[in-house]
Amino acid sequence: MAEAIKNRYEFVVLFDVENGNPNGDPDAGNMPRLDPETGYGIVTDVCLKRKIRNYVETVKEGEPGYRIYIKDGVPLNRSDAEAYAYLGTDDKKVKEDKKKDPQLDRKIRDFMCCNFYDIRTFGAVMTTFVKAALNCGQVRGPVQLGFARSIDPLIPQEITITRVAITTEADAEKKGTEMGRKYIIPYGLYRAEGFVSANLARKTTGFSEEDLALLWQAIINMFENDHSAARGKMAVRELIVFKHDSELGNAPSYRLFETVKVTRREEVAAARSYQDYEVTVDTQALPEGVCCTRMI
Repeated sequence: MAEAIKNRYEFVVLFDVENGNPNGDPDAGNMPRLDPETGYGIVTDVCLKRKIRNYVETVKEGEPGYRIYIKDGVPLNRSDAEAYAYLGTDDKKVKEDKKKDPQLDRKIRDFMCCNFYDIRTFGAVMTTFVKAALNCGQVRGPVQLGFARSIDPLIPQEITITRVAITTEADAEKKGTEMGRKYIIPYGLYRAEGFVSANLARKTTGFSEEDLALLWQAIINMFENDHSAARGKMAVRELIVFKHDSELGNAPSYRLFETVKVTRREEVAAARSYQDYEVTVDTQALPEGVCCTRMI
């Protein structure tokens, strides 16, 4: 494994959506997620991690060490079994093998971290008790993301559409036009905050400087290979990174996040573009030992 990162980081991601649905809520008919008390839009951390995983899988396809553990259509058991096979064990004899080799659990975990980028980054629960009792351990990842929240309250619009495609012969016999609906947000600017722990990287997954550089690249481009009818105009507008000059950090994260201010311009009644906002970072308020880099 490569040498783990030595510095703690925090970061702020600003991304927007125009006439789209950034994160549908299946419990509400796939409407854009909202805080019901305030009307602010929400995008879950799981949604953002999925975009990052998809980007890494695309740009690093087939490259050793950059596989994705949590992906559509691939059972976790299949990847877990690879670790067992690599170390010459299986679910039936692993208990006996662990008695012979007390380091076997660590070796299994290290195999998974070395081969799967998303485990090195976000961690994973690699315990599956279905048919085969495969247990590759539980890893707490050094990179964590919070929910994204919109800068302003949002009012989703329900758009009525006509449906031309028909499913059955019976549908073909019906006269008239079938109607459908889709939900959009005319415009929304979202803010997400994240954390990178050098301490966890050293102790658990070995998350390296190369992994970190790929993470920044993936965050900046996470919507570029994920366009769809519902997310046609989504883009990361800015990535603001705070770097500590130590492993455990030089200041609480909230103090750094508070230096980033995003405000709608006074003359704008209803925001419809990124230019309707002003983004500032109070670098003078940064504690000693912390520097700030603005990307994009």
